[in-house]
Amino acid sequence: MKLDHIVIAIDSFKGSLSSMEAGSLAAKVCRDLLPSTRVDVFPLADGGEGTVDALVEGLGGKIRAVTVMGPLGAPVDSRYGLLPETHTAVIEMADAAGLPMVPREQRNPLNTTTYGLGELIREALDEGCRGFIIGIGGSATNDAGLGMLTALGWRFYRADGTAAGIYGRDVVDIAAIDGSGADPRLKECRFRIACDVTNPLWGPKGCSAVYGPQKGATPEIVAAMDEAIHRFGALAEKSLGKAGMELPGAGAAGGLGFAFHTFLESELTPGSELCLDAIGVKDALRDADLLLTGEGRMDSQTAMGKGPAGLAMLAKKCHTGVRTVAVCGCAMPDAGVVNDHGIDAYFPILHLPMTAEEAMEETTTRRNLQQTVTQIIRLLR
Repeated sequence: MKLDHIVIAIDSFKGSLSSMEAGSLAAKVCRDLLPSTRVDVFPLADGGEGTVDALVEGLGGKIRAVTVMGPLGAPVDSRYGLLPETHTAVIEMADAAGLPMVPREQRNPLNTTTYGLGELIREALDEGCRGFIIGIGGSATNDAGLGMLTALGWRFYRADGTAAGIYGRDVVDIAAIDGSGADPRLKECRFRIACDVTNPLWGPKGCSAVYGPQKGATPEIVAAMDEAIHRFGALAEKSLGKAGMELPGAGAAGGLGFAFHTFLESELTPGSELCLDAIGVKDALRDADLLLTGEGRMDSQTAMGKGPAGLAMLAKKCHTGVRTVAVCGCAMPDAGVVNDHGIDAYFPILHLPMTAEEAMEETTTRRNLQQTVTQIIRLLR
C-alpha cells in the first residue's frame, strides 16, 4: 500500500490521553517507521464533552476561566476556549448549566437556568470573539433559553408588565418579549451550534417530554412545562417573525436549540460535522493514502455521527482511494457496524488481560497505543 501521506485524527481516550496526545503519539510512530511520509495531525471531537479541550489544544487556542451563574443560581467556576486567529469562542454549555452540576436530590428543571451560558457568551464578546462554536449537550435546564437570552439583553415581561424571572418555572409567565436591549454585538456574530438530536420544541417528542424526566421532572411537571414552552414558542415566533418550534433540534438542551435558531439566527449542525469543519481537515484528506482515527470505546454509537465515523465518511467523499483504520481502547460486540460507515478496519489496543482501571492508566494507554499503531503501519507498508 502506498503511504505517501497519512492523516491522523483520534478522539480522546477519556481519562487517559487527550485527542492531540493520542494523535501525536501515533504520528511519532508513523514518522519513525516512514521517515519520508507526510504526516498531518488534527484534533477530533464531536461537539460533546472534550470539544473545548480538543479544539483549543489542536488549533493553538487558550482556555479562559470565568465565574458565571450556575444552573441553580449560585456562582460556579466555568470556562471557554478562545481561538485568537479566527476570533472564535468554543463553549460547552454543560460548563455553565450541565446536569452533573445539580445534586441528584435537587434536580428539577423548573429550578434551573441557562443564564450562565449567556454570561460565557458575553465574556467572549468582550474578548473580541464574533464566531462561536457551542456544544449544547448535557444540560440541566428546560427554560427554552430564557436565562441565556436575558443575560444577553433580551427582556421578558409578565402580563402585568413586571419582569419575568430566568428559571424554567418562569417560562409560563411570559406575555411579552422586548429585544431592544439585546447586545448589539450579537448582530456581528456567527453562531454554530453542535446539536445531535432532532427533537422539536414541544409535544410528545419535545424537550419536556423526552428529556425532562432525566432532569428530575415528574409527569405533572412535564405536562406543565410542555404547555408553557409551547406558548412561549408561539409568542417568540410571532414577535420575531421566524418559525422554529418544529425545527429538528429545537428541543435540544431544554429548548436551547429553539432559542439559538429563533433569537440568534444560529446554525444547528451535527456535532461531528461542525467540529470537522472547524479543524479544517478536508483539504488534507484530498490526497491522503491512510486515515488513522479512533476513540476510547467503539460500538454501534460510533456509527451514529460520532467523530471517527463522521471523519471516515468525510474521507471517503474527499478521496475514494483513502483507507481508514481506527484504534480503540475497547471494541464492543456491535462495533462491526462501523465497517459500513467508512472505517475499513478497527483494532483494540489492549494486549494483556487487565482491569479497566489498569487499561486507563496513562502509561499503559501510551504503551498499548504505540504498540498497536506500530503493527498497523508495519503491515500496511
